[in-house]
Amino acid sequence: MSFTDADRTAIAGAIAAAELHTSGEIVCIVNEGRHRYTATGLTVATLLAFALPLAAVMLGFDFAQLMPWRDWSAGDLATDLARAIEAYAVVQVLIFVIVAALTVWTGLGAALTPRAIKRDRVHAEAMSQFRSRGIGRTRARTGVLIYVAMPDHIAEVVADEGIYAKVAPEHWGATIAALISGLKAGEPGRGFVAAVELAGSVLAEHFPPELSDNPNELPDRLIEL
Repeated sequence: MSFTDADRTAIAGAIAAAELHTSGEIVCIVNEGRHRYTATGLTVATLLAFALPLAAVMLGFDFAQLMPWRDWSAGDLATDLARAIEAYAVVQVLIFVIVAALTVWTGLGAALTPRAIKRDRVHAEAMSQFRSRGIGRTRARTGVLIYVAMPDHIAEVVADEGIYAKVAPEHWGATIAALISGLKAGEPGRGFVAAVELAGSVLAEHFPPELSDNPNELPDRLIEL
């Protein structure tokens, strides 16, 4: 889902307007990079490489048929057994390589990954951005990150510890719901603006601007990764 210049302008304006009434800082990040979920791909490949050949053998399939260039009737039980194991291993390797390639290099790995694992990964991603961009080091410790992983369709709100102590978790649930509503409607700009306004309203209630000054410590623009 792409953002237009009008979307970017609207989001930046909403952040600036919200921060006029609070000492808090709001940062919006959207990550449109597709994660490969390599662990899922390798797990699926390993399971299928184990299960499919075993199922084939139980159904009576002879893997020697796949390697007709070898002399499979050596007349010696140990040799025949070794060659059968060799054929079985070759089939396992082929299944593993093919399935791993399909799941890792296509969207199949993401499709097979449980939602809970995706949420954990996106949360870790959001926390990394929160720390690396200094959102947790604002002067009043009132930074809020609104983060969206677009390919996974998951949104996160990360607030500094001072905010979590005063704002009920339900409010951030409503903030995410407003954001997702805009994204589902194909209007990402509207979704971010609504989320920023909700975050700004609760920050203004609990963290009004300081009387002396109210510096803008973090960028107001939408950060696109």
